[in-house]
Amino acid sequence: MIFLGCLLLSACSDREEKTYLPEFSTTPPIMDTEYIFGVHPLHNPQRLFEVFGPMMEYLSKNITGTSFRLEASRNYAAFDEKLYARKFHFALPNPFQTVNAVDKGYKVFGKMGDDQNFRGIILVRKDSGIKKVTDLKGKAVSYPAPTALAASMMPQYYLQTHGVDVMTELDNRYVGSQESSIMNVFLGQTQAAATWPPPWKALSAERPELAEQLKVIW
Repeated sequence: MIFLGCLLLSACSDREEKTYLPEFSTTPPIMDTEYIFGVHPLHNPQRLFEVFGPMMEYLSKNITGTSFRLEASRNYAAFDEKLYARKFHFALPNPFQTVNAVDKGYKVFGKMGDDQNFRGIILVRKDSGIKKVTDLKGKAVSYPAPTALAASMMPQYYLQTHGVDVMTELDNRYVGSQESSIMNVFLGQTQAAATWPPPWKALSAERPELAEQLKVIW
């Protein structure tokens, strides 16, 4: 209270001594142009910022008059909504999302990753007793999202062509992210998990207990 009062008294005294005159600039202030970079839920948000954050900082530092901001999404549905609404200036979607994004006005100018890694894998617990595809009949299987091509569609195609009717003989659970799919089978909430190699390699390296208790069965 005393400090504020002193400031007010000082301000009143200043106004009595000198009349304030505004100054006008002949040029408008220069504002950085912000570009938003969106990445589909390849990893959890923390991991995404660890991987792509330095690139955003580098671009912002080295391209005058611009700033680049990475925006994560909590799940595939949230990412899809932003992507198709054209919220992102740049985006890293999966192939299925890319096809739809082109119809929304996006243009493809690059590709990330090795084609050999673009495949689905199915994980089970080592103590699950599951040995063949048909052992999954009536069981719960976790996936990141229905639109995840490598991590959901390709594993489902494999199961469908190896003796299991995916639509009627499985409890399909779409859990929102690659890590969530893996953690579901690790915690025993599902009997199998679908994902693809990059998130499995990254997560099992961070948490060795996953590699100790889970295995890639297909």
